[in-house]
This record gives sequence, structure tokens and C-alpha cells, in this order.
Amino acid sequence: MSPDVCHSPAVCFLLGLPRSGTTLLTHLLQQHPDIVAPPEPWLMLALEAFGMVDQRHPAGASLIQAAISEFLSRIDRTIVSRAFADAVYGQYLAAAGKRIFIDKTPRYWMVLNFLDSLYPEAPRIILIRNPYAIAASMKSTWGIPLLSASCPSAIASCLADLFLGLPTPAIASCFADLVLGLPMLAAHCGRRHTQIVHYEQLVARPDEEIRRIIAGLGYDPTCTALATVEQTDYLSSASFGDRKIREKMEIDECSVRTWQTELSVEEMQVVTDLIGAELLMELGYEAELRYAQQAGVVDRGRATTEGYRQLFRACSDLRGGTGRASFSISADGGDLNSVVQQAEENSAFASLHSIVREAQRLADPKMEENLRLVHSVAAQLEQVLTAPNADRPARQDTTSVRDATIDTLRAMSPRSSRSSSLRTSSEPQV
Repeated sequence: MSPDVCHSPAVCFLLGLPRSGTTLLTHLLQQHPDIVAPPEPWLMLALEAFGMVDQRHPAGASLIQAAISEFLSRIDRTIVSRAFADAVYGQYLAAAGKRIFIDKTPRYWMVLNFLDSLYPEAPRIILIRNPYAIAASMKSTWGIPLLSASCPSAIASCLADLFLGLPTPAIASCFADLVLGLPMLAAHCGRRHTQIVHYEQLVARPDEEIRRIIAGLGYDPTCTALATVEQTDYLSSASFGDRKIREKMEIDECSVRTWQTELSVEEMQVVTDLIGAELLMELGYEAELRYAQQAGVVDRGRATTEGYRQLFRACSDLRGGTGRASFSISADGGDLNSVVQQAEENSAFASLHSIVREAQRLADPKMEENLRLVHSVAAQLEQVLTAPNADRPARQDTTSVRDATIDTLRAMSPRSSRSSSLRTSSEPQV
């Protein structure tokens, strides 16, 4: 692709996990007169999934996907997607009277390769936060039950719903952020034109950090107002972004330490298992890991963390590869989400789930067998987690068992035929 960079709108992508402080950072950045940063456009996720429509579309979801794929195969899809994105960003900048658009969408970790292909020259800002604090915020803000992550079969149950095409449970989305998203962002930190920001330094020295970032973007840092959390009225008309920022009177460092009281030792253990001690130290959170270990957390080793990554990659692969936004909370959108939410509020979710599940089973006679194989991946992981340390062969066999299971699923499931290889070189080796 050879886009006309000189005439393209200036765009910067702010990358970070949900609950990592991205709303605060964008709010502080757009106090600069040249910057506009609306709450979470999600544009790249939509463009990457262009042609994928709800399975209940009257024209036929598979027909639409096949027709679009065939039609666009004759042209450079990247150029078309870039032209569309440029038009959107350009019009937004013109309307706002600004010079640079900062696109802050936390789950862009799902489409990093697509983003790089469209905007290889665009600067990136990666916001990193203590993973224990992120998990604590997920728990306190969204009610995510961290203890269920200690049982791989519980996660497999959530992923089975995803495989069935049901609305993805929030717990699966949040665990995917930690298990897959964090290592992908870590692997992206070495990319050119990328600035790394640590949440802890941002709240400790907001003025200094904001000036540093703006200077790195090539704009005058002296034009920036003092970092405050005032004037957040623009968030009231948006459906996305952290609502809590509107309740703050000033930036403080209290949020840096609250995880120590909000997480139990068992929950700290879950976070450690999902993320891994190696990645925690790589990101600069060795002191936080040591605190958790002094509280009673143990390092179960790389095999445990890799087991969880394999489980999520397996189901992501079956849903169309890690490039697809398979784990978004409302991935399937539409009326079914509303029905499920209403049913859940009326304590009738279990019966609704069984009805939809039975309908899916009848539509695909091999669905039940496929789901059993998905759960077998979790069962293998559970055996590795409970095996004695001396049982090294069992740990070493986890990958081969997973791969054999996925190969079987690919052969059986027609909807997995479009999935990309689970073991591609593009996946980060963390």
C-alpha cells in the first residue's frame, strides 16, 4: 500500500487495556489546543470486521461474507479501509478545528496487525498499568469474579458460549484482555514511533508526563494547560469511556495502591496465573509481584500461564483467528443481547441459555461433540495445574494435546474453515 501520507489526517493510536486509565490520559491530552480525543471510536475493530454481519441478517450472513470477500479480492482492501478511516478522522478533525486525532479504543489489541497495515506511520501511545490494579478495577467496577478464573473449566464454559455464537460473557472478555491482550501490547512496545506511559507515573507526575507525550507527538508542550480532571461534560453524551472520571475532583495516587486491599490472596493468585511472573517483571512490576508473594501467592511457572493462553487462543482460532474481535462483550450485538440481559435480570437466563443452546445443537449435529472437545482443552490444563511439580512430562505434553484437539475441531467444524493457523509467526512470544 502506498497511501498519500502527506494529505492524510494526523492520527495517533492510544493503546491500553480496559481499566488501565486510558480515559484519564486522553482527557488530559485533549486539553492541548491541537488535540481531539473522543471517547472510544472502535473504528478499527469495525473496519477489520467489514463484511461480517449478524447471523440473523435476512440476506444471509454467510452469503454476505462470501460475496464481500470475493468482491474485495479484486482490489487492495487495505487502501479502501485506509481511505474510509482517513475520511472519518479528517471530517472529525475539521469539525473540531484540531490538528491531530487520538483514537483511544482499549480493545485495539485484537487488531494490532490490521492497524499497523493501515497506519504504519502513525504514532502510538501504549499505557501500561499494574495488572493487579487492573484486575481489582474490573472486580470493583464490573463485578468480574476473579476466583472463577482459577478453574479452567469455568473459563471454558464462557468460551463455549462464544463458540455457540451467544453473547460473550463479560468475564470472558476481561480474562481475554489479561491473558491475550497484555502480552500482545507488551510485544508492541518496541515498535517505532511508540511512546510508553506507565499509569503510576502519570498520576504521580501528570503535568510532566503530559508534556513529555505531547512533545513526542511533535507539538508544543508549553501550550498544555495544567493537568486537571475538570470539564468532563463531553463524557455525559457518550456511551463509552470511564464514568468514574466525572466523580473525581483531582488526580491522586490512591488508585495505585487500592488493589492491595481490594484483592484477596486467592484473587492475587488468579491474576498471577493468568499473566505470569515473567510478564509482570518484564513490564516493571516486580515489586508488586513480590508483595503478592509475601502475601502467600506462589509462582506456578510458565506452563500454567501458557496453558491459559492456549485455551483462549484455541477458542479465538475457532471463531476466526486472533485478529477478529471475538471477545467483545456484545460481540453478536442486536436484540439477542437485550433479551439475554432482560432474562438475566428476571432470573430466567438459565432456561433461555438452554433453549438457544438446543436450537444451535439441532442446527449443527456436530456442535455437541465440538463443545466436548473445547472442554477437553480445559480439562487437560486443569490436570497440568493440579499435577505435582515432578510431573514435568504432563506439562510438556500440554501443547501437543491442544494442537491435536484443534486439528480435530478444524476437520469437524465447517465454521472453523476460515480460521487462521493457531501457531503463526505473528503471535507474540512472551
